[in-house]
Amino acid sequence: MAALDRLPEMFRAAPFTLEEARAAGSSYGELCHRDVVTLSRGIKTLKNDADLPLALLTRPYTVVTGYSAASHGTALAIWDIPGFLPGQDGKAIHISRQYPRVPARRRGVAGHRTMFRDDEVCILDGLWITTRTRTWLDCARKMAVAELVVAADHLVRIPRPVFEGRSEPYATLTELAVLLERHPGTPGIVKAREALHLARTGSDSPQETRLRLACGQAGLPEPQLNVAVRLTDGVERTPDQSYRDYKVAVEYDGATHADPRQVERDVAREEDYARAGWKEVRIMRRHMANDAQEAVRKVRAALHERGWRPS
Repeated sequence: MAALDRLPEMFRAAPFTLEEARAAGSSYGELCHRDVVTLSRGIKTLKNDADLPLALLTRPYTVVTGYSAASHGTALAIWDIPGFLPGQDGKAIHISRQYPRVPARRRGVAGHRTMFRDDEVCILDGLWITTRTRTWLDCARKMAVAELVVAADHLVRIPRPVFEGRSEPYATLTELAVLLERHPGTPGIVKAREALHLARTGSDSPQETRLRLACGQAGLPEPQLNVAVRLTDGVERTPDQSYRDYKVAVEYDGATHADPRQVERDVAREEDYARAGWKEVRIMRRHMANDAQEAVRKVRAALHERGWRPS
């Protein structure tokens, strides 16, 4: 590896472009070293068994392509936006290029040609990438409506600064609506509009969104999401979903809750609801199987017990 000693440290840990290496002083002979692997035309990397972040792997592809940005499933994964996208586990890197330039055609790349405005792309640690909102729209063509709602709920939820280090949501429902108005003919726009109509500010997890959608599909009333409920003796709880008119609180417990301390907290929560005359419905991961049929059954039964009837 001595012949590669002049390579900057950043090139030893991630792929780089041929031009970047030459600009850093590497010779043609050094770049033909047996430990240098060609990933694609003009893109090389050192042999490395480490699992590199997708953003680092993608960066040189946007550099060599020009007028382009990481997009679609690649951007969805880099931004860590939830929602199932068919084919998302594939190895192709998705790169969108500004119209009228031709899509990227190179090994390992799924090329797209699109029209994005300046505020629909940004730089993330040296990587040109579509913004979270534009990524959501680009994925609408292949994502199911329910999964688009999961992604939209993630973008518009109000974060908890203590845990997340931010106080503003990634987007608002209004901003998503403006984005759709900008691109009326884009593929998947009909599904995106339907998803936006179903999106709500308040879901704290993908499973909470899926539960809400399943209940709505079954004709159950619309719940409040993560809104504080004042119980007896000044006790306050914030159920994942609540039906105040019927005093029904729905809590989604995705973990096994085997920790004795967590079990104690769960019991205390149930007792708080019971003392205030509320009915708690606990939903576990197993209840979400088969399109959440069992979860919907439990919520419907609790509402029915408290006097709700379908209109």
